[in-house]
Amino acid sequence: MNSSIPPFCHEMVEEARAYLDQLTKPPGSLGRLEEVAVELAGMTGELHPRVTPPGVLVFAADHGIAEEGVSAYPAEVTAQMVYNFANGGAAINVFSRRIDALLEIVDVGVAVPIEDERVIVKKVRHGTGNFAKTEAMTPEEAEQALHVGYERAARIIGQGARTFIAGEMGIGNTTAASALLATLTDEPLEHIVGKGTGIAAERLVHKQEVIRQALALHRPDPAKPIEWLAKIGGLEIAAMAGAMLAAAERRIPILLDGFICTVAALVARQFAVNVTDYMIAGHRSQEPGHSIALRLLEKDPLLDLGMRLGEGSGAAVAFPLLISAMAMVNEMATFASAGISTANAKGEKGR
Repeated sequence: MNSSIPPFCHEMVEEARAYLDQLTKPPGSLGRLEEVAVELAGMTGELHPRVTPPGVLVFAADHGIAEEGVSAYPAEVTAQMVYNFANGGAAINVFSRRIDALLEIVDVGVAVPIEDERVIVKKVRHGTGNFAKTEAMTPEEAEQALHVGYERAARIIGQGARTFIAGEMGIGNTTAASALLATLTDEPLEHIVGKGTGIAAERLVHKQEVIRQALALHRPDPAKPIEWLAKIGGLEIAAMAGAMLAAAERRIPILLDGFICTVAALVARQFAVNVTDYMIAGHRSQEPGHSIALRLLEKDPLLDLGMRLGEGSGAAVAFPLLISAMAMVNEMATFASAGISTANAKGEKGR
């Protein structure tokens, strides 16, 4: 998976900071909104970038590891939720409508056939293998899933998307994401693995042990990212990573969702370190591993609402903050245009 991501524009960052200090407010008084505006300028290379419409891609795939009883829901829920997405009834549909997003649902590996023209079928295989017993997929399949994500992101950006949001659906995917994350940190599994869809305490211990044994079986090495993904990854996680690489190549800001999405961001980083320059963390989820993943990415989330749904829902809820940041840049008056006195370094009035 070769990627050519342009460098972050530090010159535009300085220009944006200087411009924000000319607006009719004390310097830095709009806090994180100012930081977001500066980041967006550096990502896009523009002082006044467009962030609308956002493009949302929800990738769906099943996980063989679900056979180990690591989820509160049966595996057939993946396909059922895909049809719910197609019918417009899921949280990501509701939130996407509120932000006028371009939304696509992509079947990259659902275990059963999806027969709905509103779903884009790019199935690499019918779910992954059970990585507690065998490799999740072949290296060729991992690379194919990456390319599915890359191509769909390139397409939705070509349709006009100016911010990219990746979502996912796949029963068992917190287990796969936890296993991937565990190979990137020295944190104990007990700090990484959470309840996912809401499993009971005793099943949580079982989930941790399943991951521990699988890692001992495969000894996955993130320095070999395709093999790493193939051993313990998920098809939708790979697709999200590929999509993020496509967005960064095109200087499109990536607004991250929760735990699964942030692990996918770490996967993308294994292929191109500077892809993280184009990422903004939308929120912090309740899944304990999410804080660890955010720390590895060196990202501070915009929101912390106790969410743990996935689908891209948290990022969609956070997106209006990007709109506000751009409205600040585009619509606020400067001290000069408004004829308002400024303050010099000694606190004296100036013009």
